[in-house]
Amino acid sequence: MRRRSVLLAVPALMLTAAGCGDDSKSGSATPSSTPPSTTPSSASPSASATPKTEIVSGPVPTITAGKGFNQKPTIAKGSGTPSSKLAVKTVIKGDGPKIAGGDYVQVNYLGQIWDTAKVFDTSFGRGPYTNVIGQGKVIPGWDEGLLGQQVNSRVEMAIPPSLGYGSSGEPQAGIKGTDTLVFVIDVLNRFNGKSSSTGKVVPQTNADLPKSGTNTDGKIPSLTIPKGAKAPTKLVSEYILEGDGPVIKSTDSVLAQYQGKVWTTGKEFDSSYSRGELAGFELSQLIKGWQEGLVGKKAGSRILLVTPGSLAYGANPPSGSGIPKNATLVFTLDVLAIL
Repeated sequence: MRRRSVLLAVPALMLTAAGCGDDSKSGSATPSSTPPSTTPSSASPSASATPKTEIVSGPVPTITAGKGFNQKPTIAKGSGTPSSKLAVKTVIKGDGPKIAGGDYVQVNYLGQIWDTAKVFDTSFGRGPYTNVIGQGKVIPGWDEGLLGQQVNSRVEMAIPPSLGYGSSGEPQAGIKGTDTLVFVIDVLNRFNGKSSSTGKVVPQTNADLPKSGTNTDGKIPSLTIPKGAKAPTKLVSEYILEGDGPVIKSTDSVLAQYQGKVWTTGKEFDSSYSRGELAGFELSQLIKGWQEGLVGKKAGSRILLVTPGSLAYGANPPSGSGIPKNATLVFTLDVLAIL
């Protein structure tokens, strides 16, 4: 089983860094900095919400404090012998959409060891954690135990070693290969290819700039480039929908929906919407226009980016993309979450 060492402020449950897949489609041009270098990681929505592992309802330890949704919990030490199977209890049943394989989930969580009640990791106080479920990016207990759970739910799990970090454990976190892990997980949100930003509409008053739709139904927003208008020579980064999430930093990775068009032709050269999938980007590996235009903006927003050629692909656009040399590019970008 692939494992990732536990580092300070890095979620212990994450097995691999956000990967970058190879997009071999001819004519595709993602906003990576040096085409055709790494492209965004993605996960197509799946209809599957059925765990492959047998799940039992307990036992799980008692939550003794912080019992409300999104309150940091205190969990008692496990009593007796934990189940050898995955134990999952829905402590608070939410009313939101159900999680299916391929969905990204945004959660707050606390993890501790059954026998000792030692807390080895928590996102409470650090900020929500977002990753894809059902694709081997988190420990198997999460991949299985969160399927079918609803947004706004609190879930408690007791995860045997075989569905955690295996017989080797995770020594840097103090987890032995025989330890059952206990998690309390508050499901804050879930995202898939039908997700949109849902921020406050910001008036688009500059007639010389492209206009974007403000729909929040997961469909691709309209994007109209003004006829006859001269392309800006400097980077444009403006809210279309202003979210209320954390401010994006240059070191962040983001989960996004986006589309890109060429200013002069209005031709779309790439779109996560048309692929029906989300994209996970490490900001430092993107074109300069994205790096500079997203830093300081809030997660949960839709953003208009107009990137001059010098901040996009310059004289070396991706082969077969349809992007002319030194082209100004126009993007709408829904930043759903910080990864």
